[in-house]
Parts: sequence; structure tokens; C-alpha cells
Amino acid sequence: MAIHFDEKNQLFHLQGGQISYVIQIIEGYPVHIYWGNRLKAQAFSSSDLDVWEYSGALQPSQERLGLVQLRERSSFHPNPIPDKKFISLDTLAQEYPQYGSSDMRQPAYQVQLANGSRLSELKYKSHLVLPGKPYLEGLPATYTESDQEAETLVLKMVDETAGLIVHLMYTVFANHNAVARSARFENVSGQIIQLEKAASAALDLADCNYELISLWGAHERERHVQRQLLSHGTIRLESRRGSSSHQMNPFAVLTRPTTTEQQGEAFGISLVYSGNFCIETEVDAFDMTRLTVGINDFEFGWTLKPGENFQTPEAVFVYSNQGIGGMSRTYHNLYRARLCRGPWRDEVRPILINNWEATYFDFDAEKLEAIAHTASDLGIELFVLDDGWFGHRDNDNSSLGDWQVNTRKLPRGLRDLGDRVNEIGMQFGIWVEPEMVSIDSELYREHPDWCLHVPGRRRSQARNQLILDLTRQEVIDFLFEALSRVFLSAPISYVKWDMNRNFSEAGSAELSVGQQKEVAHRYILGLYQLMERLVTRFPHILFESCSGGGGRFDPGMLYYMPQTWTSDNSDAVERLKIQYGTSLVYPLSTMGAHVSAVPNHQVHRMTSLEMRGNVAMSGNFGFELDLTILSDEERETIKQQTTDYKRIRSLVQLGDQYRLLSPFDGNYSAWMIVSKDRREAVVYYFRTLSEPNPALRRLKLAGLDPELNYQINEGQGVYGGDWLMQLGWAVPLLKGDFTSTWFTLHAR
Repeated sequence: MAIHFDEKNQLFHLQGGQISYVIQIIEGYPVHIYWGNRLKAQAFSSSDLDVWEYSGALQPSQERLGLVQLRERSSFHPNPIPDKKFISLDTLAQEYPQYGSSDMRQPAYQVQLANGSRLSELKYKSHLVLPGKPYLEGLPATYTESDQEAETLVLKMVDETAGLIVHLMYTVFANHNAVARSARFENVSGQIIQLEKAASAALDLADCNYELISLWGAHERERHVQRQLLSHGTIRLESRRGSSSHQMNPFAVLTRPTTTEQQGEAFGISLVYSGNFCIETEVDAFDMTRLTVGINDFEFGWTLKPGENFQTPEAVFVYSNQGIGGMSRTYHNLYRARLCRGPWRDEVRPILINNWEATYFDFDAEKLEAIAHTASDLGIELFVLDDGWFGHRDNDNSSLGDWQVNTRKLPRGLRDLGDRVNEIGMQFGIWVEPEMVSIDSELYREHPDWCLHVPGRRRSQARNQLILDLTRQEVIDFLFEALSRVFLSAPISYVKWDMNRNFSEAGSAELSVGQQKEVAHRYILGLYQLMERLVTRFPHILFESCSGGGGRFDPGMLYYMPQTWTSDNSDAVERLKIQYGTSLVYPLSTMGAHVSAVPNHQVHRMTSLEMRGNVAMSGNFGFELDLTILSDEERETIKQQTTDYKRIRSLVQLGDQYRLLSPFDGNYSAWMIVSKDRREAVVYYFRTLSEPNPALRRLKLAGLDPELNYQINEGQGVYGGDWLMQLGWAVPLLKGDFTSTWFTLHAR
């Protein structure tokens, strides 16, 4: 890890892990030179760093090996420097492009100045190289635990006419092939500056020979993998829903067309943010690809008063020359160890039983205790009380916001139930949905203005609820005190934090007319403040985020809550796609995965208990069904599953994942998890539909040590790691639809 600066050539060479990221200042503009495999620190002599400058028929000298090729184009590409017609911002490969000063492509930021003008021109003024990684105030971000883990370059960009300074931050890590980028705006003008767009990062790539991978979906169908060729023009991946959303995840990958899971180049882009976002690719007339990532500029604005700052969220760029899988494992290791925080970051997660699909709203203390007793007998470690324990909530029509126990259902309160659960050797957890309010609630009757709304307009409900206005400090303070009382009222060690609708009528009575475009971002800042206060006060609680399942599965939430309920859809077959797509960027330790009843409550499919267990064991394992009505055979199967998972969960939650077969490509799916020392592994293989007279199949494994020999399960043969990866494992005959198998490997 190092950041080198060649002052003569104004060249910054950032080295981290096994990658290099290179920037050159040309006429004051930061120009993107390179992002990829690690380069030598002194790769070029001073004479080599000449720029190719040519126009018309003039060809560059073959003796010169310039890093940047500049060429005069037609009059439709203006020249900001009159005597250097080969420089045009419209064709320059920039790091943080601007609007209005001759670049016609998508800008990284836009401002409106006090005189009404909307153009600006930032130029390099100075730089700092800092040990470690600066904290981003009020925002989640990757972090370091010592200054030796990372180094940060800060480029100070100044528009003296506008009185605007932008600090571009680049962090490289010693042990990760990643670059973390963000931007901080500073108003030194003495007048108000209106931000209309403020991307976290942008860069221009030299060609367009890429495919774009994204994760799209819907409620109960999250993070399906989509791969498409880049083409001239713009592709925009975004959310305008107030949250990162089920529909599109704040993540994308640029790959070469020949890139596969295990080989080729992959360039990952992940935004550490939970609100409206945009990732955009633009291919111009000269085949250059511009990438922009950050807060969505749709309905965004920010009033930057004199002396104030605005910090953008962090974008994490990951490069891999070992395929998409290599990129994923970099994200997994970085996010698991240096995004997730707190005591639960490194602890194995408990196996849980959630009562939702067992009882829905219809329960009492005795029914819950019976489920907990059965769960304890089966080796389950945590009982979670879901929706319906508060207010007078017997359905989803009421009581959100009234965080007092429903004494009709639980006459002796949460503490009594929690104590009884603890007495049988289990931990106790609850469900909350703090960001919402029901019309039928004491909170709404007392504070009808505390929800997001626009005066004179209807207040559209979804699931019979409105969204509390977290741009207001008094709302944040109320929720902190109300939730703190709940968390102190019982022996609570786990909290599932839900959020079951997106924004509409997104206005705030607290903000001025000129600040209404700030609502969406201020809401997210308020949410982050609330969560930071709670996780700081209750570090022993394992928080799991949820938004109708995976509607807010993003890096921003993982900073506060180290796992997320992956999807409300718990069908084993659908979960193959959901969990596979999720794993492109998020580690298994962040995925909640449960066995539920059949017919499945979302798609009404019948799948075997074995397959449901194998899918769910590829994450944070749990159950969501009525254990008290199962057959003896089913209970024995579950007991064995909990025993098996306890044996492998450290490996599943902390190991390296290798995806072997994609459920998006056909009838078969497979993945494996390998320990860091490559001495242990677990392999999962799934078949969706049975086939008549099927072909014989072999599954090539990955990630093993080719020099080691591995025993399959106990006594099922010993094979060389090289044989298992090159020849493969002979798939046994599987019978029936929706079936699977799994096995372990141990070095011998």
C-alpha cells in the first residue's frame, strides 16, 4: 500500500493490495490514467510521460510512449485553452467532470450560484496524503482499525470564481483490491450555492468493450442478475423510491465480454448508501465509457450556505483479474471486516425461530412459549417475536408508532416472555418497524404533522401506514427514547428492524420551501443518526435490517446492522436466485435465510425439508414455521440440520465463497465455501426439476489447495485438490424435483 506522487509529471500512483489506480493532472484537470493490476511504482521514466499531442493528419512519434493521447477534434468539442487545441474537456478522460465549461457529457456535479448561473470549473489546487482513512461525518463507510491498513489521497479542487472547493478523496487498502472514493463540497463564496447534483465518484474508461452486470428485482424477487452489453448512449441504474429498493441494488460490475466467474477482468462499483441512488454508464462518440455513481440527482437539491460542507456517500471500487468471483470475495472480505462493526461482526450468528409464518398476528404468551420449547429441544438458539406484540395490533391496520406492549396478548409483558425464553436456554428477540406510523395510533393522533406529507395533498398509505419524517430532530429523539425503553424492558439480544413501504408525498413541514428537494437525503441522514445512537447504546443486540425482505439490502445498512433479511420470499427454489445474486457483492454472513412451511406462503410450492435446509444453511440459518405441528420425522430432520449447521457455521459465515453453477443459467445451481487456510470446505449442489434418463455430471470445485488431499465427509474417499478442481466431483443420482445434496471436505 502506497501513494506515490511524481511532482514533475503531476502523476499520482495509488497502490493497494494487488491493484494500481493512476491519475495525472493535465492543465489543472485530474485525468484518469489507469485502474487495474498493480503496476511498479516507477514504471515510466520522466521522458516516457510525454503526452501525445496531435491534430489532423499529424501522427504521434513512434518513439514516444505517452500515457495520455490527446487529439484536436472538430469545432463541436470546444477547447478551454486557446493555444492547446488538442485539449477538450469533451474528450478528456476525467476523474470528476463538471457542467457548462465545454464538457457535453454527464457531469459528476452541478451547482447553481447566487447569480443564477449553473456552470463551474474546478481545477487542481493542492493535495494531501493521509495515513489511514478519514471518518465521513454522519455517513456509513468502510473504516480502518489502524493507520497501517490504508492510505488516503485528498485532491483539493477549487473554482475561485464560484467560491467552491471540492475535496476528492481516494483511499487504498493494504489488504484489499479496492479504492474507496467520495467528495466533500465546501462553500467559501460568502453566498448560497445550490447543489443540484453531487456524485460520489466518476471516472472515464478508455474504451467501451464492456458488459454491465446489475441486480434488479421486485418485492419477493430481489437481486436477479442481469448482464448486458454497453452501447453508445446511457444506461442508468437507479432508485427514486426513497430507499435503495427491491427494484435495483446500488451495485454494478463492468466486465469484459470474455469474463467468467473464475477468470477475466471485473470492475465492481458499490455505493455505501441506503437512499435514492444512480449508477450511470455513458458511451460517447469516441468509444470512451464514463461511469458516474452517487446520490440520485432526480429530485435532489441541497442548500449550501457560506462556510458549510456537504459530504457525499462513499463509493467502493473493486478490481479483479480473477473473474466475477474474485471481485465478490474482495467485497465479502472488506465488507465483513471493515464495514460491519460491533461485537457481532466476528461472532457466529445464532440459529433462530421466528413466529411470523407460524402465527402471524394470532398469538398469546402460551402459544409462543410452546414454539420456543419445541425449538429449544431441536437445538435452535434464539426465539424472535415478530409483528403484533405492541399497541392493539391484531392486523396491519393500526398501532405502528405506539411502542408499548399489547397486554391483552402478553398480560405479563415482554420481560416475562423474554425471561421464560431465557429459562429454557434460548435468547430472545423482537420485531420493530420504527420508521412508520399508523393512522390508527396514539402517535398519529398526537402528532399528525410528524409524517412525510405535502400540505393540501392526500397522504397515500401503503400497508395502511405512513412514513415518519426523520428529517425532524424531535422525531428522531422520540424514536430513540421509545425504542430504548423497549430494548431495556426485556432481555432482548436481537432486533429485526423492518421498513415496509417507499416514499410518496415526500415533503417535510419542518423544512423551508427551498429545502424540499433535501427531504430524501435528510431522511437517510436522520435514519443513520438514529441507528448510530441505538447501536452505540445497545452494542450487545444483534440488529437485522429488513425492508419487506431485501428492499434495503445495501452497504449503508450493514454499517449499523451486520445482517439483512434477504427476502420475504423463503421458497427454496426462488432463494437460489436471490441468494446467488446477493452474493455478487454481499457476504453470506450478512444474509438471513430461513426454512419455512410448505406449501410455501409466497409461491405455494412444495419443496423438501432437506432442500429448504440446504438453501437456508448457505447464510444465517433460521426457521419460520410452526414447529409444534410437525411430524416426528420432520423434527428429527430439523434437529439434524441444526446440529450440522453448528458444525459448519463458522466456515459458512467467515469463509470464502465460490459460485460454481448459476441458477440463472439452467436447472442446476452450486456453490461452495472454503476456509481461509483452504483446509476445509462445504459444497452445496441443487437441482430444480427432475430429468428422464439424465446425463452423468461432474462438478468442478474451486478455491482448494491443489497440493492437499481432501476427505469427502467421513469415510467417503480422499481426493487431491487438483483432481477435484480439474476433473471434478461425480454428482450422485438425485431423485425427484427440487432436490439437493451437500458435503464437507477436510484436508488430510
